[in-house]
Amino acid sequence: MTDAEWAVVRDAMPVPSWLEGRGGQPEGYCHRQLVDAVRYLVAGGITWRAMPADFPAWDRVYAFFRRWRDKGLVTEFHDRLRGRFREAAGRDPEPTAGIIDAQSVKAAASVPAASRGFDGGKKVNGRKRHIVVDTLGLLLTVLVTAASVTDREAGGTLLERLRQRHWRITRVWADGGYTGRLVDLARDVLRIALTVVKRGDDATGFTVLPKRWLVERTLCATRRSVCIPGSAGRNSEGGSWAE
Repeated sequence: MTDAEWAVVRDAMPVPSWLEGRGGQPEGYCHRQLVDAVRYLVAGGITWRAMPADFPAWDRVYAFFRRWRDKGLVTEFHDRLRGRFREAAGRDPEPTAGIIDAQSVKAAASVPAASRGFDGGKKVNGRKRHIVVDTLGLLLTVLVTAASVTDREAGGTLLERLRQRHWRITRVWADGGYTGRLVDLARDVLRIALTVVKRGDDATGFTVLPKRWLVERTLCATRRSVCIPGSAGRNSEGGSWAE
């Protein structure tokens, strides 16, 4: 990170308990080095043990990431940065609308068969990432399933999570895969107006659809095989990762 980037990140990071006098052991490494190491790991798709020597030892970086993941600090950090970005764009930090979509991705050979499936429509054997973004395309909620799980099946769980974390959401746009009872569930139980945006019958080729292009842009940005640290792989401490 540049100094300017670190200034923003440092202010958004959760304060460790030991700095607030609530006990705990001080970090042995600078947070800037640890965050840079995790970002390098994700960007390069490398294993933990392949951490370059100019970063802290791989097991210390992994322990830092695991502790933050398990305590929910990674999510809190992400949400704080999203709120600041929305404010800089002249928006309220808490969104009131979102767009939902899903994308099937091939799974590595190391991913267990129990957590993968075959998406007949996309002809993909792997997993499916279901996401909701705000109207700026910023991530709000994520759910990862086997690729065989339909959008309607996962949509109910995803919208429930969205309601729990973002209580001001009142409208969500979706494609034709989210029609049916999910629309009624969203309206009657979650108090969310699920609006399906469909392609016109006479549309041919690529067509930019209202609102839906925002979530498709976000999915396009993550189209390459981005790996999640600690996800299913040979092992979370030294093996490969794969979605």
